[in-house]
Amino acid sequence: MKRTDPVPIRQIWVLCFFLGLVMLNFPFIQIFNQSSTVFGFPILFLYLFIGWPMSIFVIYLFTRQLDKGDKTEGSESNKERE
Repeated sequence: MKRTDPVPIRQIWVLCFFLGLVMLNFPFIQIFNQSSTVFGFPILFLYLFIGWPMSIFVIYLFTRQLDKGDKTEGSESNKERE
């Protein structure tokens, strides 16, 4: 059975790519490139070392959701065969 998602998966991956690209480009890097610190760490350092793992975690959650969808579709198709 084919997946009937309202938004194609390819578009979501492209969106994730462009959000990551924007996150690591001029406007956001310049916003966080300040001389102030939080707990002794520069804000740019915290932005990169917290923002990057958070974006990876969001992509991980997205792929887990896709895997759950594939497993439920597989069990539905097995039921239809019986």
